[in-house]
Amino acid sequence: MKLWHQSFAQLDKLPHYVAAIREHLDKVAAPGTTIDIHGMRPGSHTTMQPGKDIGYSYVQHMHSLQFLDAVRQAEKEGYDAFLLSTIPDPYLQIAQSIVDIPVVGMGFSCMHTAAYVGRKFGMVTFIEEMPPLYQDNVRKYGLERLGGPVRHLGLFFDDVQNGFTNPKPVVEKFTQVVREMIEQDGIDVVIPGELPMHLMLHRAGVHRIDEVPVIDGLAVTVKMAEMLVSLRRTSGLMVNRQNYFYAKPADVRFDELRDFYRLK
Repeated sequence: MKLWHQSFAQLDKLPHYVAAIREHLDKVAAPGTTIDIHGMRPGSHTTMQPGKDIGYSYVQHMHSLQFLDAVRQAEKEGYDAFLLSTIPDPYLQIAQSIVDIPVVGMGFSCMHTAAYVGRKFGMVTFIEEMPPLYQDNVRKYGLERLGGPVRHLGLFFDDVQNGFTNPKPVVEKFTQVVREMIEQDGIDVVIPGELPMHLMLHRAGVHRIDEVPVIDGLAVTVKMAEMLVSLRRTSGLMVNRQNYFYAKPADVRFDELRDFYRLK
């Protein structure tokens, strides 16, 4: 099968990050699965990473329009599934409504996987503005009983990027925050808040903190996509089309509205 990996980062600025994604995708993909990496269009972000933009709901909304174009392109080019490989899951439900291939959200996949391996999950993010959005997604996904706190790491994007070559400071800080959440909040699973931290921690061999599992978001998303593609092939399983949230508009109307609103 052929999968489309979609990042929220502008990958032309981050060759070492792309290499880390490629390495991990190749490791976790099943034999016969190929995964192509895609990022945001050049010029999307004014900084090296999207964190400065996605802390604002309107700016994230504007950037996320690219995902709707990308998911339609993926289907037209014959991809079997689309991996929305960013924990906030921007436009996940809308993307699912406009194509027939599976659209897999990393945040959704991580949270539901956490529910399989524990009774209360927490999240640790390096983007200070993200906790309210992650907490809102927990509610939207119906996981309030299982969702615990969302804490800031106390470090930022540059620190995590430096962690690919010098992981010790990030690992120590992450371990400290997770242990506090275990003791104070009773979590028994933890989800790193953004993909760079998932990759960096996995590379550093951090799979558990005091027997608390650390979710590997990229692996979970790939495996969820492979499963949904297989179920579509063997059982005809697809997203429902009965109600407002997943009703699929005609392609011609989609294109008319893009032209009307000048969404090139």
